Amino acid sequence: MSKQHITIHDIAKELNVSASTVSRALQNHPRISQSTREAVKKLAERYNYQPNVVASSLRRGKSRTVGVIVPRINRNFFANVIGGMEEVLAASGYNLMICQTHERVENEASAIKTLINARVDAILLSISMETTSNDHLKVLLERDIRLLFFDRVFEGTNVGSVVVDDQLGAYLNVKHLLEQGYRRIVHVAGADHITVYRERKDGYLKAMTEAGIDVPPSWIMEKPLILEGGESAFETGIELSGVPDAYFCAGDFAALGVMQAALKQGLRIPEDLGITGFANEPFTAFLEPSLTTVDQRGGEMGKIVAEMFLQCGKKTTPAESCDQIVLKPELIIRNSSILTR
Repeated sequence: MSKQHITIHDIAKELNVSASTVSRALQNHPRISQSTREAVKKLAERYNYQPNVVASSLRRGKSRTVGVIVPRINRNFFANVIGGMEEVLAASGYNLMICQTHERVENEASAIKTLINARVDAILLSISMETTSNDHLKVLLERDIRLLFFDRVFEGTNVGSVVVDDQLGAYLNVKHLLEQGYRRIVHVAGADHITVYRERKDGYLKAMTEAGIDVPPSWIMEKPLILEGGESAFETGIELSGVPDAYFCAGDFAALGVMQAALKQGLRIPEDLGITGFANEPFTAFLEPSLTTVDQRGGEMGKIVAEMFLQCGKKTTPAESCDQIVLKPELIIRNSSILTR
């Protein structure tokens, strides 16, 4: 017998028993004799038989698997969230099936179909930049699959969620810049239809308003929160009538783009230009100068949303909403924004 892709039917044929007998023997069913159970397990071990988890889940209708959909798996924040989820769910006997959307709604819809077909018990989702409708999410309610949001939520959908207080994080960030003496603070914003970026913009505006500073529309630049977006924001900024003296970026990669562009122009950071980001990516501590940013408590967020799933699973139907939990962010002040010592 080939040792590749061994099934219970292969084992049953060699032992001259039924496939159902093999299946029961592998599960230590009391109706199967001890000698048969030992023979089945010995042969299964010799051929390195692995049960077909997907097939089993199809039969049971449950997989003890939780689907996770993230915009980008290579972001430290999302990696920390997934790590927190895994720590909690593995202890309760669940596996994770992880998909990434690359910020595209069509990938998000495709991932949801894939996870439904895999019979996941729930989907934990952080929506993509392109997601402006929840039509592709409604099928989950129809299939009785629990949906929970983390970080980025779709507003108006009555499901549980765990987020950080993005407005507070941005407010503390910009207030720090103001306390350092910066006044012409430009905001590199994310997509306004995404709640977290709108909240960060609101926090920026709140701090500026409290300081008595009128913010011209040109100071809010909606850019991709990647290196190129930050570089573009810097190029746009130097064309403004009042050249910015600081940038608050809604993401660390955009802040890195601003910093690289500014250094190429010979600007001193923070003396000529203050720069802050959001997310606390690992590289922010090792830049020269190091980058002021906001920690989103990703690991804790992952643990809480996983625990929420375990608790929500006790509700009678997925239509019953879970809690909406908001975590307090932490401002991490580093050298890119410190003028006063």
